[in-house]
Amino acid sequence: MSTISNNQPPPPPNKNPSTKPPNFSQISSKVSLKPTTPKPPLLHQGHIENIHLISLSKQGKTQQAWDFITQMHTSNVSVHLQSYDFLLKTCADFGHLSTGMLVHHHMKSFYKSPPVYIQNRVLEMCCRCGSLVDARQMFDEMSERNLVSWGMIISAYAKAGRVKEAAKLVSSMESVKPDVLIFVSVLQALVDSSGIWLGKQIHSIVIKHGFIGDVKMGTAVLNMYAKCGWLEGAKLIFNQMNEKNVVAWTSLMVGYMKVEKSVDVVDLFFAMINEGIELDEYVFSITLKACAALKNKEIGRQIHAYVLKLGMAHEVSVGTPLVDLYVKCASIESASRAFNYISEPNAFSWSALITGYSQAGEFDECLKIFKNLKSMDVELNSFIYTSIFQACSAITDVSLGSQAHGDAIKRGLVSYLYGESAMITMYAKCGRLDDARQVFESVQKPTDNVIWTAIIAGYAYHGNAPEALRLFNRMLSCNVRPNAITFVAVLTAYNYCGLIEEAKQCLDSMSRKYGMEPSIHHYNCMIDIYARGGLLDESFAMIKSMPFEPDVMSWKCLLGGCAVHKNFKMGKLAAENVLLFDPNDTSAYVLMFNLHASSGQWEEAGRVRKLMSQKNLRKEVSCSWMYVNGKVHSFVVGDRHHPQANEIYTKLKEFDHLKNAKREVLLSAEEVGGDGVLSERKEQLLDHSERLAIAYGLISTGKGSRITIFKNLRACKDCHEFAKHVSLVTGHEVVVRDANRFHHFKSGVCSCGDYW
Repeated sequence: MSTISNNQPPPPPNKNPSTKPPNFSQISSKVSLKPTTPKPPLLHQGHIENIHLISLSKQGKTQQAWDFITQMHTSNVSVHLQSYDFLLKTCADFGHLSTGMLVHHHMKSFYKSPPVYIQNRVLEMCCRCGSLVDARQMFDEMSERNLVSWGMIISAYAKAGRVKEAAKLVSSMESVKPDVLIFVSVLQALVDSSGIWLGKQIHSIVIKHGFIGDVKMGTAVLNMYAKCGWLEGAKLIFNQMNEKNVVAWTSLMVGYMKVEKSVDVVDLFFAMINEGIELDEYVFSITLKACAALKNKEIGRQIHAYVLKLGMAHEVSVGTPLVDLYVKCASIESASRAFNYISEPNAFSWSALITGYSQAGEFDECLKIFKNLKSMDVELNSFIYTSIFQACSAITDVSLGSQAHGDAIKRGLVSYLYGESAMITMYAKCGRLDDARQVFESVQKPTDNVIWTAIIAGYAYHGNAPEALRLFNRMLSCNVRPNAITFVAVLTAYNYCGLIEEAKQCLDSMSRKYGMEPSIHHYNCMIDIYARGGLLDESFAMIKSMPFEPDVMSWKCLLGGCAVHKNFKMGKLAAENVLLFDPNDTSAYVLMFNLHASSGQWEEAGRVRKLMSQKNLRKEVSCSWMYVNGKVHSFVVGDRHHPQANEIYTKLKEFDHLKNAKREVLLSAEEVGGDGVLSERKEQLLDHSERLAIAYGLISTGKGSRITIFKNLRACKDCHEFAKHVSLVTGHEVVVRDANRFHHFKSGVCSCGDYW
């Protein structure tokens, strides 16, 4: 098509006057008076339309792209094969199978036999969208197949766990000359023990075709055996390889990690150094995870030195496992330093650090990081929320826990298993059992024992043994298998309601019915059940007969029972064994003191106190706290530092019926004796931290509201009676969580039935 340029000189004048002047209408030009271009055919090329279609595909707008195809069809504009290719790939990337199939059928109406690469694209789309039926139909209808076609369909069957069908397809490839890539792609699809049979078949074909000497092929076979858990085969291939690349080494490392052979992973790491293999981020990541599993900080530090030397500490894939290693080794300072090296920490990096602070008991720092994260552009994951729920549980801050719960709902993260169980535990430990139950019931058909265990433990911890046992039976009826922690929760429930025979049957059922050997924790539960129930001989017999060496908790359970049931001889024996573990264990001396004091043996009690004084041992200070309007108010014995101390003590004296000699209150006669003066004892009782907290609750909360108190030590009898009396006189429900369990006081009655 010609045009007249403005830069060209004008045409020379016509020297032949007889010649007709030019007819400009015949000139094909943008400035022509009449267009001379031919009419378009039924389907013209449509370059601009196809460019737009490809652009929509690249943006992931598959529905808009399909709508545009229908417009192109209406306008008689053809769709290029390249456009189909882009759109089918996008449908595969986003899992848009239905749109992809529409595109495929539209293409078939214009291209009866498209090139094999386009047919493979349709096959790939069906495979990646998880539709084996459509994939197999497409494969069977293909007018032409190549190695890529075979590789995709076999890999799809293998990934879906349909190993037999995959094997049949492999055996039907005899007419096709295979190459290394097809075998590599199929082997990569085999990731667990179900694929070992097919993997061995392919391995034999690989040997038959002489491909085993290829480094990529050998590495793929090694990797397959490692992932499928056949380490003997993986090691055999590894040792036979003349040339080993870093992938071969890491594949064997992954195999060892899968079967928890962390020591072998570390050995391979140092062997790589000796062989002069170039170490990459993945190698360090695996090795550091192995060190974390071993909790071996010293080797971890050596590997950390290599990381620093190679300048990889800033990489998130290396820095995060380093943080996790130091967290598992209880070295939060090292974990924090490793974290600060990471240039762009991700959600898993933050999660590891938050978990570290939580495990180290630095809950304020843990929550501070969480608050900062919410204002940053960081994608929070369920692991972070799990740690936050655990922190709120530890500091009994249900207000922050509820806020985190709401935030997790907004982000759609509450459906993750461990987040839900941590939430249930948090609400239960903060005294909000109703909220814990609501979270549990919101789970659609809970099928994992972690969530069931959390709610069962919650009810057991609150002393509601009947409901805990009902939940356990409901769990069994749902065909959910209990785990070891579930049985600890169930035994705790039996313990708190004194069902000794039922507890014994439960312990026996672990091995008899579930094939689960009880651990020392389960035996200690049973020792405590016997001891609390007064069956001290049975408790002692279990200590001697169980298949474990008794630990300090075994003897403490027996000692606690002896203190309650006043068995001096056995109590002394138990205390001596406790002190063998730790000669300065204050709790053993306190229990022995209480044992003598409760029976009026003040001379013996004095000896125990003198011995504590000589050893410079002090009983742990009693501390009680409560939350009012989101603020924590804490009290210790004799505390007069609270701004409302005068009002608190005034309120306490209102309940002090001792001056009126009404024995129904508070002071057990058995605990007054020896050189203790009654008036002094009265004053001491007023100072108990639990009473101070309850009194503050009475003056700071509305009439009839629940007062929830948390305490670091076991509730004493006097304060237990005081709480019962307060609930009777005021109508308040008083909830006290001591070191062992929750007590719910209503109308003068405690949920523990005075059995704690």
